[in-house]
Amino acid sequence: MQEPLVILGAGLAGWTTAREFRKLDSRTPMLMITADSGDFYAKPSLSNAFARRLAPAQLVTTPAAKMVETLNVTLLQRTRVVALDPLARTVSSSKGELGYRALVLATGAQPIRVPLQGDAAERVLSVNSLDDFAALHQQLRPGSRVLIMGAGLIGCEFANDLAAAGHSVSVVDPSARPLAALLPEDASTQLRDALAALGVAWHFRSTVQAVGRDADGLRATLSDGTVLGADAVLSAIGLRADTTLAQAAGLVCERGIVVDGRLQTSAEHIYALGDCAQYASAEHRTLPYVMPIMNAAKVLAANLAGQPAELAFPLMPVAIKTPALPVVVAPPAPGQMGQWNSPEAGLWQFVGAEGRQHGFVLTGPQTARRAEQASRLAA
Repeated sequence: MQEPLVILGAGLAGWTTAREFRKLDSRTPMLMITADSGDFYAKPSLSNAFARRLAPAQLVTTPAAKMVETLNVTLLQRTRVVALDPLARTVSSSKGELGYRALVLATGAQPIRVPLQGDAAERVLSVNSLDDFAALHQQLRPGSRVLIMGAGLIGCEFANDLAAAGHSVSVVDPSARPLAALLPEDASTQLRDALAALGVAWHFRSTVQAVGRDADGLRATLSDGTVLGADAVLSAIGLRADTTLAQAAGLVCERGIVVDGRLQTSAEHIYALGDCAQYASAEHRTLPYVMPIMNAAKVLAANLAGQPAELAFPLMPVAIKTPALPVVVAPPAPGQMGQWNSPEAGLWQFVGAEGRQHGFVLTGPQTARRAEQASRLAA
């Protein structure tokens, strides 16, 4: 009996790989293993569902059973993988040992958690999956007080979404402004003011030190001594590639699971993509966004189907889901020397010492110029 193609993870990376592979190979058995239900949903929708009054079940676009039927895949739901054996080409799981023809690691990323003091520290939530979203959704009531740790991309998206849904939102971050690592100062200030107009209260240059219980819910103590009441505390301080299984199996890992241009790891017959991967094709970066996953899945599927292909990422600007101030950013490569210039309102261009443009930021109505600015970078 032919061993299956095994995919670990039923998120966007796992399901997109399965779909792209089936376009090229309808015969090879395929097995997907996931710790959750396997239902297909768009992960970016988790940070803009409250304002749309969507319940967790409404975020599912295709039930797991339909995905199984359409793609002719065997799905092991609520199954925990405990070990990989690259030499024996087996996966050890809570449902037994399974062999594979090729193995795809689409294990995603895990929220970064910082140690907190207080008798309610364990009640701090992170939203990185539909199950996580369901836990937050269940905890909130109309007009709940939500404290968000982190003013990065996910923190700002949740701040916009929760404030627009009528919740009282406070954001705590050690930086001086939102999205400080991604946006030029003026663009960041615009976003700060737009979210403040929605009612978001900012607490910059500070961190949450402790979360305790009180008669009204939770009490967060900040590093500057401020005490904030909350009904829910949401940690959005970033994600870290999930490399646990890969590292234990001896695969080369740095910021993520290291893969080459064919998406192969340091072990033969084992591949990786998505939030868990560190791409050689992207200057050895991790890329926790949708478009890199879609591009990587097509190349990986071709290689798995015996059609050698190399991954070359196109320009992939990131749209930040903050309706109070829409933002599109194409950041310069890490280490690129230069400075931000703003030739007109709502437009910033990152220009290198040689005079070439290496990145851009668009806000508000200027986001309609995404294609135009992208073409300037490609020139």
